[in-house]
Amino acid sequence: MPASKGFATSDAQSPLGPYSFSRREPGPTEIAIETLFCGVCHSDLHMARNEWGNAIYPMVPGHEIVGRVTAVGGAVKKFKAGQIAAVGVIVDSCRHCAPCTRGEEQYCEEGVTLTYASKDRVDGTITMGGYSNNYVVDERFAHTVPANLDLAGVAPLLCAGITTYSPLRHWKVGPGMKVGIVGLGGLGHMALKFAHAFGAHVVQFTTSPKKKDDALRLGADEVVVSTDAAAMKKHAKSFDFILDAVSAPHSLDAYTELLKQDATMALVGLPDKPPTINAGNLIFKRAALSGSIIGGMPETQQMLDYCGEKNIVADVEVIAIQKVNEAFERLLKQDVKYRFVIDMSSL
Repeated sequence: MPASKGFATSDAQSPLGPYSFSRREPGPTEIAIETLFCGVCHSDLHMARNEWGNAIYPMVPGHEIVGRVTAVGGAVKKFKAGQIAAVGVIVDSCRHCAPCTRGEEQYCEEGVTLTYASKDRVDGTITMGGYSNNYVVDERFAHTVPANLDLAGVAPLLCAGITTYSPLRHWKVGPGMKVGIVGLGGLGHMALKFAHAFGAHVVQFTTSPKKKDDALRLGADEVVVSTDAAAMKKHAKSFDFILDAVSAPHSLDAYTELLKQDATMALVGLPDKPPTINAGNLIFKRAALSGSIIGGMPETQQMLDYCGEKNIVADVEVIAIQKVNEAFERLLKQDVKYRFVIDMSSL
């Protein structure tokens, strides 16, 4: 079995530290990857500190993985040793329910196998994530990476990228549409890049006036400080689509007031407290409030290929793995532009 090393936490209160473990040899349809970069997602922090109540310890976090293929099973068709591969939030599913058969594995009716802190369908062990030197995964749940893209910037595409790309595509965002992006963090900055690339008129909402110049640089046509009531009122009933990427508790009513008739607001952030909603903002405009989570394997590959065509990657701050606990604390302070990525050669 391949010897593995990474950074893990043993409980909800402890910092991450060095940890040794073993992975299985790749099966017939599996590949082994040497991890080159792994993004630091806010959900890694939630999971490590058991803020969602589903933690399993010891835990090696990390689900935004880019690496080099080191070995392939005998039946693997998509990869050869030496190729770059990417792995995201899920690494297996039932593969036979209706969502799985249509390539929307993220909605698997039997539940997905997460990249870490999840029971492996193959051998019953607990999955260990990308804050480690290697990974083993079925080729169905791994993706090819366009050669022109910066690999550190690719890593966050496997979560922040597909989490925003998928709803923008599902609700057919494109030219002639006025689209709002709520929040300019790891998710929000990718939503802004994609909505701009898709040809929409994009309005970035932020609570921080200091982010205006960055939002314009990233592709916003307008920037609205959401605490400015007069500025918000100017946009009443004018949006075709709003994507809310904020994970902290906040008012949804301020944004549902901005929707046109038959428009949609989609949530991709997951606050730890449920929102209250003024139903009238939806009822009297036949507007919709919806949600979305990552994307299926075909759509994730589509997104990566699109990013290759348009040269889109995340804005990242590359860190050594020894700085990961500091990165968690900075995440809490929103002190990153716009995603931490671990250079795994530092392990």
